[in-house]
Amino acid sequence: MTPIDTAAYRSRWRRYHPAVKGVLCGGLLACALMLPPWPAAALVAAATLGSAVAAGVPLGLMARAAAGPLVLIATSAAALLVSVGGAEPVGWAPGGPARAAEVAARASAALGTQLLFVLTTPVADLLARLSRTRLPAALVEVVALTYQMLMVLLGTAHRVASGQAARHGYRSRRAGLRSAGALGGVLFLRSLDRARRLQEGLACRGYTGRLTVLVDERPVPPVEWAAAAAPPLLVAALTLTSTALR
Repeated sequence: MTPIDTAAYRSRWRRYHPAVKGVLCGGLLACALMLPPWPAAALVAAATLGSAVAAGVPLGLMARAAAGPLVLIATSAAALLVSVGGAEPVGWAPGGPARAAEVAARASAALGTQLLFVLTTPVADLLARLSRTRLPAALVEVVALTYQMLMVLLGTAHRVASGQAARHGYRSRRAGLRSAGALGGVLFLRSLDRARRLQEGLACRGYTGRLTVLVDERPVPPVEWAAAAAPPLLVAALTLTSTALR
């Protein structure tokens, strides 16, 4: 189990219905993408961080998970600072800093809302309920089986790599390349074996094209829907009011 999955299972919001958390995170995401970036992006970021603290999400883990995407956002926004063509082959783009800041603010705020949902909602809880929607059952089952296979392969890769490192398999660049190649071969063979055994197990259990999962459903109180919708509505109201007063 990855640290993100562990945080999702330990979250104080685990007991809430995924749709409720979807209303909160989806509403904040819509605010980050559709409203004027100032002050919407800052308000969305503040609401996201406050929700993460309330849910018991480790902020250090959230920062580590956001590090890679934030680097991509920064490099993508930096491309807006320059223009190619015209009087000069390469030059500073007119209004480039403003556009770059707007794109970076929107993307960063949107990233935070998605991480909030991921860090508070286990994949198992989400997939079990997606099967009851109008999504094709085959699509949901493929996603579930792919996710399970990925978790198994990640665990296998970690154990094999740890064994190689204990045997000084990465003591030099040449040895590291050889160990990495052997690791890839082991993962390929074990993934094929795991897929074969999974297919045989499903066939022995009378698989008919649909995986039946027992889900403990409970009615969602209206107060939970209202609490989930309140932060996005508040962000939208504050942003529109601020824009109107300028």
